[in-house]
Amino acid sequence: MAVPPGGAPQLDTAKMQAVQDLEIEMMSDMYSRMTNACHKKCIPPKYREADLAKGEGVCIDRCVAKYLDIHERVGKKLTQLSMQDEDFVKKMQSEQPK
Repeated sequence: MAVPPGGAPQLDTAKMQAVQDLEIEMMSDMYSRMTNACHKKCIPPKYREADLAKGEGVCIDRCVAKYLDIHERVGKKLTQLSMQDEDFVKKMQSEQPK
């Protein structure tokens, strides 16, 4: 694989498509989980009206905001841990006698 002057290898079209498909799948899963969790938390099982009541709407807004905030925080923490693991592996490889 060719490495451009910037140092990062270029992904070919098939790999890029796979990454995009995975991203779509992960976002779809996150949206589905968020929808189910917030619906279960904020909306009673017996619907009284066709539209959301004010309290239900506020609850949904807050639930979604919290869910997305936590999702972002977890993503950042996982990225940080992944980078630390990568650095550790590189350090261990450089310390091994050749």
